[in-house]
Amino acid sequence: MTTAYSDHDFVSVKGFSAAEMMSEAERYALKKISKRSGATISLAILAGAFIGLAFLFYTTVTTGNESTSWGLNRLAGGLAFSMGLILIVIFEGELFTSTVLSSISWANNQVGIGKLFMTWTKVYFGNFLGAMLILLLVTGAGLYQLDGGSWGLNALNIAQHKLHHTWLEAFTLGVLCNILVCTAIWLTFCSANPVVKAFMTMLPVAMFVSSGFEHSIANMFMVPLGIVISNFAPEAFWTGLGVNAASYSDLTVSHFIFNNLIPVTIGNIVGGAVLVGLANWGIYRKQLQQPEMLAINSPVALNKASKDSAMMNQVKVKDLMNTSPIVLKANDRTVDAIDVLLSNRLTGAPVCDSQQHVVGFFSVHDVMVNLWCDDYLPDSQQRVADLMNEEVTALGANESLMDVAEFLVVDKKTAFPVSPMGIATSLTMKPLKERVREARISKPHVLPVLENDRLVGVISSADVLKALRPLYAGKEAATSLHQAV
Repeated sequence: MTTAYSDHDFVSVKGFSAAEMMSEAERYALKKISKRSGATISLAILAGAFIGLAFLFYTTVTTGNESTSWGLNRLAGGLAFSMGLILIVIFEGELFTSTVLSSISWANNQVGIGKLFMTWTKVYFGNFLGAMLILLLVTGAGLYQLDGGSWGLNALNIAQHKLHHTWLEAFTLGVLCNILVCTAIWLTFCSANPVVKAFMTMLPVAMFVSSGFEHSIANMFMVPLGIVISNFAPEAFWTGLGVNAASYSDLTVSHFIFNNLIPVTIGNIVGGAVLVGLANWGIYRKQLQQPEMLAINSPVALNKASKDSAMMNQVKVKDLMNTSPIVLKANDRTVDAIDVLLSNRLTGAPVCDSQQHVVGFFSVHDVMVNLWCDDYLPDSQQRVADLMNEEVTALGANESLMDVAEFLVVDKKTAFPVSPMGIATSLTMKPLKERVREARISKPHVLPVLENDRLVGVISSADVLKALRPLYAGKEAATSLHQAV
C-alpha cells in the first residue's frame, strides 16, 4: 500500500541568509506587539512556567556532582536548562528576555515607546505568574528534600550566590545573559524547521547558564525558591544536612528585588533590545533598503515559430507594446507599490534602476504570498526589493508576434516529443491540439521589452490576443453568427 504525502508533511531545512533572518526578526517583533493582552499574558505565564521547569532540571542535574569537573558539571546543567527556551520557541511562548527584541518594531516606527513598554510589562508580569505557579507546585511536592536534602541545599546556594553581586556586576551579567538569549532566538530565524530551531538555542543558553550570567525571569523562580526553603523548611531538613538555617538569613524578598532583580532586568533590556535587536537592525536593515541587484541585460531568445500567418508575420513586439508602462523602484515601499498597481488595474510591473535597467518584477501574486507567510501582519516599511522576483523573462523589441505567441502558449517538447536528431522520444496517439492543451505551460502575463539593455515598454498576453483578433471574423459577422445561434 502506498501513502500519499503533501508538501506540508516535510519541513524544509534550507537556511535563510543573514538579511532574510533580519526580515524574520522584524516579523517576529511585529507579532510580539500585535497580540491581544489576554493572549500575551497567557503565553507569558506559559513561558514563566517553562523557565521554572528548566531550573528544576538544572538543579537535579547539578546536584551531587561534587566529584565531577566543575566545568563539565555546569555544562551539563546549562544543556538541561536549555529545555526551557526550546519549549518556549516551539510553543511560541512570551518570554520577557526575548520579547525585548520588539525594539525592532519601535525602530521601524511600527509602535510607540509607550505601547512597547506596556507590552514588555505585560510579559514580565505574566512570566512572574508562571514562575510563582511552578514555585507553589514544587513547594507543595517537597522537592527540596530530594537526595537527602542535597537538592534543596543546591538551590539555596544558587539563590544566595545571586544576591551577593554588586549592582554593576548584576547589571553586566544581565547584559551578557541576554546577548546570548536573544542571539539564540535570532538563530532560530535561520530555518522554519522546528528541530533546527530547537538545536540552535542549546549552546547559547548552555553558555550563559554555565558561565553564571543573570537572567531576570529565571531568577524570579530561583531566588524565591531559595527564600521559601530558607523560611519554611522543617528543622529535620537542616539537621539532616548539618547546616545552620541562619546561614541563609540574607535570602529576603527586599534583598532580592533591590540587589538582583532590578539591575539584572535593566541589563537584560540593554543586552537584548539594544545590543542584539537594534544593533542587528542597524546593520541589516540598511542592506535590505539598498539591495545589491543585477540588471536583466538580455532578452530571452525565442525560437522561430513552427506555425505562421501571412496576415500577422510582419507584426513586431515594438508595434504592440505599451511604450509608457508603470515602472517601480526597488526602494519603493511595498504599500505604495500596491496602491500604484491597484489604481492602474495592473497585476504587476517591472522594477528598474535609475538607468532604466530591469532589476526585477513586482506582482500581486508576490504580495499575496508574502501576506500569507506573515500571518497577514505585513511590515509597513517593507520595500519592493524584499518581494520582487529577480528572475525576469524579458523580450526583445524586434521579436515577431508569431514567435511571441508560440512562446507564451506552447511547450515544444510536449507538442513535438522528438530529439534534436528527429528521433521520437515519446510514443503517443493523442492529436496535437490535445498534447498542447495538456502541456500546462506557465509564462508571465506581462513581459518587459528591452532594447539596448534598457526597458522600452511592456507587452501582455492580452496585447498579443488583441493583435491576433483580426484573424477571426469581423465584429459584425461575429455578432450575426451569435444571434443566429
